[in-house]
Amino acid sequence: MMCQAAFVYSNEFLNYHFHSDHPFNQKRVLLTKDLLEKTHLLSADHIIKPRMATEDELALIHDRAYINAVKKAGTENLTEDEGIEYGIGTEDTPVFPNMHEASSYLVGGTLSAVDSVLQGKFNHALNLGGGLHHGFRRRASGFCIYNDGAIAIKYIREKYDLKVMYVDTDAHHGDGVQWAFYDDPHVCTLSIHETGRYLFPGTGQINERGIKEGHGYSFNLPIDAFTEDESFIDVYESAFRQIIDYFRPDVILTQNGADAHAYDPLTHLCATMESFERIPMLAHELAHQYCDGRWIALGGGGYDMWRVVPRAWAQIWNVMKTGEIQEGALSSEWLHQWQKKSPVKLPETWHDDKQIVPNIPRKADITEKNAKVLESALKYAKNQQIHP
Repeated sequence: MMCQAAFVYSNEFLNYHFHSDHPFNQKRVLLTKDLLEKTHLLSADHIIKPRMATEDELALIHDRAYINAVKKAGTENLTEDEGIEYGIGTEDTPVFPNMHEASSYLVGGTLSAVDSVLQGKFNHALNLGGGLHHGFRRRASGFCIYNDGAIAIKYIREKYDLKVMYVDTDAHHGDGVQWAFYDDPHVCTLSIHETGRYLFPGTGQINERGIKEGHGYSFNLPIDAFTEDESFIDVYESAFRQIIDYFRPDVILTQNGADAHAYDPLTHLCATMESFERIPMLAHELAHQYCDGRWIALGGGGYDMWRVVPRAWAQIWNVMKTGEIQEGALSSEWLHQWQKKSPVKLPETWHDDKQIVPNIPRKADITEKNAKVLESALKYAKNQQIHP
């Protein structure tokens, strides 16, 4: 299925840069874009430039005092005590020059993606610079300053009055987005993530179901450490299919962190590219089945920026553009250009050899435990008169 798709990009995305040793590096977006261009699947005709989000748009989610603090931090006028109040200047989210402007471009990129789809110009849109799902109303958190996903959902609700399903497959719980819409029955959030027992932010339990009118519209599937492809895909597909059939959204917004991969240095999951091929394929299928194709996808986590993120994120675009994943060898031109800069040996194919996954003696136990998590999440939903 060939679809009209937009790829949001500007070199401004690279300005969201904490410091050279920080694990969050937006060079991932450039590596992905270059891989797609050298594979001849992305051209200038597909690219739309992001705009800078306005302060009024940021204030759809964030407190104006917080926005002002971010602006002050980016000009070195924020004191250390002020920074602590707002989560700015921490080890995770340190200060960098012009951080307000850089962050606003990421948000504006997501809003540009939203408008391009909801104004009927494209079926799908991809903003890999976005997906900063840990940002809160008055606090930066987990590498995230402004929460572009949450702002986009509020923007959709106010400008287009549509029901939104948010699906987050980052290894870290999509806490900032969940809490922003915890009482909203027009927004359904689904987060599939590594259990918070050993991983930031420690939230995302099954019983986090929403409050007031929003009760029953927040779904969490905390999977066990060392989960492999088969179990990850089973949980993802089963939950997504059943929940979307219950909620019947008008538009799908996905956050596509690539940190569930076995190579990722910050998490404990053991997925391979098989999972990252299936994630966009199902989103694409369900967007056409339920939402007339309206699907906006964002980036997110992913800290092996050489071996994992470019392939995982490129497959999202491949599916958006062609309805299929790419297979076989990676572009030799891309490999030649980037191998000399990479500190690790780059993979030569789109797929992974399953031997990259370490032997997990508890595989059967982990799979069984994840199946029970899935059953419990959906059983709890049914007890609240939700019938997927």
